[in-house]
Amino acid sequence: MSVGPTSGWSGQPSPPSPYLAYPPVPVPSERFFQAWQRRTGTDYIFNFWTALGWTLLTLGLYGFYVFYQLFRRMREHNARRLELLDAAVAFGWEEAGRRGAQGELSPSFQRAAAHLAVLKKMTGDFREPVIWLVLSVVANGIVHVIAFILLDQDLVGHDRAEVGVEYELALIYGRLGHPLAYPDAGRAKRQHNYVGRTVAAVVSLGIYFLWWYYNMMTEPNRHFYANWAQEDALALVIAAMR
Repeated sequence: MSVGPTSGWSGQPSPPSPYLAYPPVPVPSERFFQAWQRRTGTDYIFNFWTALGWTLLTLGLYGFYVFYQLFRRMREHNARRLELLDAAVAFGWEEAGRRGAQGELSPSFQRAAAHLAVLKKMTGDFREPVIWLVLSVVANGIVHVIAFILLDQDLVGHDRAEVGVEYELALIYGRLGHPLAYPDAGRAKRQHNYVGRTVAAVVSLGIYFLWWYYNMMTEPNRHFYANWAQEDALALVIAAMR
């Protein structure tokens, strides 16, 4: 069974999009640029030393805002990237149709759809930032450990799925005469050593948590910057093809 919807199709896989069962949406190129322009509102960039300074100055109160943003930015970033990459795949599918290349590129579109399905599944995970903030107030230490583990696992899974979609997009758009750089497979995030980090936090009486916090802020920062570079290159290509 092929991945993706089949409406309007006969004998060929259809454009892989998790959104096609929803009400009508703008054309793929418009969806792409709308998602592209939203990144300043979703991809929050932390400055660790600024955050630490404000946390100390406010006697810890600013730390609750930091914790809230850790969840909010990853949840909204994932949703935005899902929309953007899905739109880029759908636009490529339409262009492939105009060039008679859909049959040839169908395997790439199907693989891209499978990676998009991973990102879509993540939108249903329990990551409501307000609820996690309340939990952190009730049980500070243990909730932080659980939160850091979940957020790290989210970034690992998210990054791997994105690299998969980006690879297929580079193949698809290259075949359509608009080359894109292939993603660096080594970019994919590696999982933290959760047991070792938890033990280090306990043994150091919480001091190691500062380093863990630093990682939770800066690793997604680097992820966002890599995404932005890829998005900008893709935006130039789509603008040229419209």
